[in-house]
Parts: sequence; structure tokens; C-alpha cells
Amino acid sequence: MARVNGHLNRRDVLKGLGLGALGLGLGGKCFGPAAGYAAPGSPWVKKNGLFKPAPARPAKVCLVRGDDRREIVYQALKKIEDEVLTSIGDKKILIKPNFVVTTRQLAATHVDAIRGILDFLAPHHKKQIIVGESTISRQGTFHGFENYGYMPLEQEYNVKLIDLNAQSWQYRYVFGQGHRPTPIRIISTFLDPDLYIISAAKMKTHDRVVTTLSLKNILLGSPLNDGKTNDKRLMHSMYNFSRESVLNYNMFHLAQEIYPDLGVIDGFEAMEGNGPTGGTPVDTRLAMASLDPLALDTLATKLMGFDPSRIMYLAGMAEAGMGQGDLSKIEVLGAPPEQCQFHFKAHRKLIEPYGLTS
Repeated sequence: MARVNGHLNRRDVLKGLGLGALGLGLGGKCFGPAAGYAAPGSPWVKKNGLFKPAPARPAKVCLVRGDDRREIVYQALKKIEDEVLTSIGDKKILIKPNFVVTTRQLAATHVDAIRGILDFLAPHHKKQIIVGESTISRQGTFHGFENYGYMPLEQEYNVKLIDLNAQSWQYRYVFGQGHRPTPIRIISTFLDPDLYIISAAKMKTHDRVVTTLSLKNILLGSPLNDGKTNDKRLMHSMYNFSRESVLNYNMFHLAQEIYPDLGVIDGFEAMEGNGPTGGTPVDTRLAMASLDPLALDTLATKLMGFDPSRIMYLAGMAEAGMGQGDLSKIEVLGAPPEQCQFHFKAHRKLIEPYGLTS
């Protein structure tokens, strides 16, 4: 299991938690890479194979407000520079933006947010950095790279743009129709233990789970869309609009193995209302970053005006010890949160199920 200066990487701990528990739940037998992850006496796993959540440590979340998107993303990362560089070590880096569609800039991570991340990394990381996405759009990922102005990045930095939908894949299982186990193709890149994953997310509302931020960007980015079949749809099972949407559980399930190492949120111009594609802009002028993506998304959800404890995938991950979900244990570096508080409109189809105001 990879270590950074003697400390386990969060994604490796979560993988040990999930796969080790799976092995124990199958009569103590582990299969393939699960073997050895849950060491004897591991505090993460009980003898009966259930999770034993360790108390999540206090987390740092950087919050910067300003008039230059690229600069505030850079400044957010500078506030935790030493911790970030230590956590990267000598790993390869993937920066994963959010192009849920390839034709509407408001729905996508802006290229200047990526430039802010690359400005931060360039003096310290000399290996080529991958910027990769796996859009659901029929036009393909490179259509988004072109439309959103990403193509020049390869000349400006030591960067390679890739379509993650063109990479190899592996089967995993999620809950599908009738709550039956359903095989789903997961892009192998997201399962690579030697890859440092940076989730470069957009601050948006969502039509199934209220908010979509750094965690969902990775978890919904990992299933394959090969242009013929879009396995991301299997994460939703039925497209129902309720707090009990199976999407919440499927994200929780995959997060035991697939998890960003660093979360960055592009909130310079956010989206409210009928997100993740049809909403309207909010002039928030925020950038956020954290090595605890759950803490990051918890605070961002609060700043958007929603109660993170009522959003099932966030609450479930917090309860399982996958990160810090207690706002009182999140240290905010930078702008005071009370000066960055908004009241986003929710997606119209979630107002009644979640008891929200329009």
C-alpha cells in the first residue's frame, strides 16, 4: 500500500476498508488485489466484516474569493502547499475536470481553473500531467476540450489531454433495476494506485442528489461511456427524484475504491436551479481546495445554502469515516465562510422531496 512520508494515502485506506471488508464478508477469503489490504488488527475493519469507522480527523478547507478565477484557484492551493506536495510524492497526476456536456461552458470546469492548478504544480512537478475527462456527450471528450479552450494547455504546460472513455476498463458492481447487482464498466485509470487524482469540479446543483462537487465529479466520471453504451446511467438505476435515489448508495459503494486525492472547486461562476446542465449562473467568485474532498464538499454544500447532513451520499460517507463531515471540525483557511454564504435555488424536481424552498 502506497505511503507518503510514512502516512497512508486516503484512497489506499479507503480501498483497504472496502476490499478488506468485502473479503471478510465472503467467509474470510480475499480475491485478487484485496488480499493484504485489511491487515490483522486493522482499526478499519471489525471481525464480523463490517466497517469500523475511525473518527475522522479535523480537516482543512481553503476558501478564497476574488475577481480572477485562475488566481483564486492558485491561492487556494498555496494555502496548503506543503501538505499537497507531500501527498503527491512521486506519483503521476491526473486532473479530472467536469464536462457533463460539451456545449455549455456554465456546466463545465473552466480552463482557467485548470490553469490555476497547473500554475501551482508546475514549479514542483516535472512529470507530464494528464488532464482527462469522460463526458457523456455523444460528440466526445475532445469536443469539450476544443469548445472550452483546453487545447492550448498542451503547449503552455507539460500536459497531455486524454479521453478517459478511450482507456481500458474493469468490471465492478452497483445496484441496478430491482436492486439487483449490476455489472458496470469502470475506467481503469481511476483504479490505478500509482495515480494521484485531482478532482477539478464545478460548483453546481444537481437533479438527483442536490449538489454535484468534487466527489461526484470522480465517482460519476469513472464509469465508461464508449459512444455506444453509457454505463454512467447504471449508477442511477431508476431516474427517480427522491432522497432515496440509489445513486446515493452507488456513489458511496464506489467511493470505497475510487476517491480523489485532492479536491478543487471552481466556484467563480456557479450554477443554481436545474443543474447539472440547465441551471442559471450565480456570481459567487469562489475557489476552494482540500485534501479531504468530503470536508470540501460538505462546506461547499453549506455555502450553497443546503444542509449537507440531509444529502445522503455526503452523510453516508461521513458516517463511514471516509472524511470529515462535521462542519465544526472543518478549519477554513482564507475567507470567512459567513462572508461567502449564498442561497442557491435547488433543482425544481427536488424542492418537494427534500423540503426545500424554490
